[in-house]
Amino acid sequence: MRPLEGRRLWLAGIGGAGMSGYALLAHAWGAEVHGWDRVRTPYLEHLPAEVVVEISPEPAAVPQGWESFVSSAYAEVAEGRPRADLLAELVLQREAIVVAGAHGKTTTTAMIAYVLRELGRDPAWLIGGDVPQLGANAGAGDGWLVVEGDESDRTIELLRPQVAVVTNVDLDHHATFGSRAEVDELFRDWLAGAPSIVRGDDLQPYTGPLAVPGEHNRANAAAALAALELAGANRSAAERVLAGFRGVGRRLERRGEAGDVTVVDDYAHHPAEVRAAIAALRDHGRVLVLFQPHLFSRTRYLAHELADALSTADAVAVADVYPARETPVDGVTGKLVVDALSELRPGMPLAWTPEPADGARFIAARARPGDVVVTLGAGNVDQTVPLLLAELT
Repeated sequence: MRPLEGRRLWLAGIGGAGMSGYALLAHAWGAEVHGWDRVRTPYLEHLPAEVVVEISPEPAAVPQGWESFVSSAYAEVAEGRPRADLLAELVLQREAIVVAGAHGKTTTTAMIAYVLRELGRDPAWLIGGDVPQLGANAGAGDGWLVVEGDESDRTIELLRPQVAVVTNVDLDHHATFGSRAEVDELFRDWLAGAPSIVRGDDLQPYTGPLAVPGEHNRANAAAALAALELAGANRSAAERVLAGFRGVGRRLERRGEAGDVTVVDDYAHHPAEVRAAIAALRDHGRVLVLFQPHLFSRTRYLAHELADALSTADAVAVADVYPARETPVDGVTGKLVVDALSELRPGMPLAWTPEPADGARFIAARARPGDVVVTLGAGNVDQTVPLLLAELT
């Protein structure tokens, strides 16, 4: 099927985890696709040569006669329809499973796509992260379309899948929602329009064998298996395949070992995710954390909760806020987390290190054989991993 045959699409922000996937799928379904981004990202390596990508500081004018779609990161600098409009159109082209929720949606989406592929169901998928076992963040099979949705800008409400999954509900995007009740209302209204639904909070954690650690991944697995059954997969066969799923990039990803210290990287940026990541690593010994807060709005409202989650570690260094799409807010820095943590855990090995590299040196100097060092955050804190390994050697 080539439902987009004859369409000409220009994508601003084509190098992102989301837009790069849309580009791959739209091209596979017959559209001519070009795009622009400010930097070349690893996601672009998955695109076929026919997808023309321009890398420059500012976008060129949209070619005459082309439809333009813009990533939310570039809404202020490029013209076009929101990227969510394109995703909504892609979802309508196939039987689709869409996974949303505050935590675990990337892993849950990847679990579903992986199991469907291994069962020979030839899925297409759009996932907001790299999945090594799938080979890319997006794929263009002929079966079910499996999509990671997003509530951060309310765009999930535009998607109309056959199976709608909400892993859990939490307040994570303070620039969009004023309360947890608003988030719950959004998900409740969205689920009401779906023929089949899965609410992860209503399920018991999966107790079967899993290669990925942590109780949070048992909750993810329960939601994934429920969705797979609704898509017609045999439960026993799905469980056998799921046992071999090894995870998503930047989700408790083991990055190396030096000096008998294991270095792990994780995308955790919300207090619940930080706490879950530390707990999942606790069986391996002491856990030392380099944490980079993500977004000024989240840091402003959740500094104490982030500190409380980090207090479960054995040593912590906190870098400054990774701004992503936000502009700085006076008085909001990573030091808010440090100050709260110093009150919660007096005497804890703790450092305010605005530069992540300085935090890596602080943590490495305090690690000893048998420890686990983990970089936590949704920004670029993972780039300190080579330095950590070098300092630990």
